[in-house]
Amino acid sequence: MIQVDRLTKEYNGKEVLHIDDLHIGEGEVIGLVGNNGAGKTTFFQLLLDFIPPTTGSVQLNGQPVQHSEHWKELVAAYLDESFLIEYLTAEEFFSFIANTRGVPKVDAEQFVDGFESVFHGEVLGKKKYLRAFSKGNQKKVGLVSTLIGQPPIVYWDEPFANLDPRTQLKMKEVVRDFSADRTWIISSHDLGHIVDVCTRIIILNEGRIIKDVLRENTTLEELIEVFR
Repeated sequence: MIQVDRLTKEYNGKEVLHIDDLHIGEGEVIGLVGNNGAGKTTFFQLLLDFIPPTTGSVQLNGQPVQHSEHWKELVAAYLDESFLIEYLTAEEFFSFIANTRGVPKVDAEQFVDGFESVFHGEVLGKKKYLRAFSKGNQKKVGLVSTLIGQPPIVYWDEPFANLDPRTQLKMKEVVRDFSADRTWIISSHDLGHIVDVCTRIIILNEGRIIKDVLRENTTLEELIEVFR
């Protein structure tokens, strides 16, 4: 589904990402981990064609993301609050996302209402702009918006940061509930969360993949040893 070939990115002559070959298949839930500066955000930006690669390519279903628009119908992403439209209310933003994905408004409203256990009465019906929400509630809106229309590929960058423990648990349940026939790439600094929800874990260090493993009973201990 997602194929990365000889992908590199340089800034001012310094290489910040170098992935020779990576294949992510349909239905995999990928955990992307690494210290600050490991290249995770750069990788997401290349996956979404936000920045051009220095060399190589990212292909989605055989189509390079740099030279095709079709893949955008398949992908939903939330990396940070810049993905929101701050002068809209939560309901207006959900409606906007639904419209871009061809989802009837009433269907989108019913879908979003199903996440009240995530919102805890702090998001819907508040009649205030997204910019007035806390970082945690902004993140809830952004994450839930990626699921409207059931996109087959979802990218989440640090989805558990700024969320209280109860909501973290709920969001992990969401990943499990929506993981069937859906491909995810989820980054997090929390190794426990990654092992809980992901079927495969990739570790980046200085822009290179140093570990790529399927989740096993001993995976968390193995990851902890890498970062000691």
